[in-house]
Amino acid sequence: MKSFWGCLLAAWLGLSLAFLLAPGIQIPGSLYQIIKTIALAGGLLGLCNLILAPLLKIAAFPLRWLTLGLFGLILEMAFLEIIDIIFTPEITMIGFWPIFWTGLLVWAATSIFARKKIWSND
Repeated sequence: MKSFWGCLLAAWLGLSLAFLLAPGIQIPGSLYQIIKTIALAGGLLGLCNLILAPLLKIAAFPLRWLTLGLFGLILEMAFLEIIDIIFTPEITMIGFWPIFWTGLLVWAATSIFARKKIWSND
């Protein structure tokens, strides 16, 4: 089971790093507007990773098995495409590669930060 705060932190960190590092991601506006947009999009992505991702991973277990777990990256990319559609005027991801690199960063951050073992007191 994933941690709520871990999912939010991983999504926010992945989106922030992707905005800084990946070419093709544009968030227009002032610094305050950029931080607000990344925080809202990261929160929505974190909720998708917390609620929808486990259900879709169970439903797509054969694909996860065949791709040796890389289907999680495809799910992250699908979630990012949905977030790109929802936040259309604020976030623009042009092309396949920005979504791929952002998905890879969020997927890696989620695999590190969203584990229940890190955030529990047991």
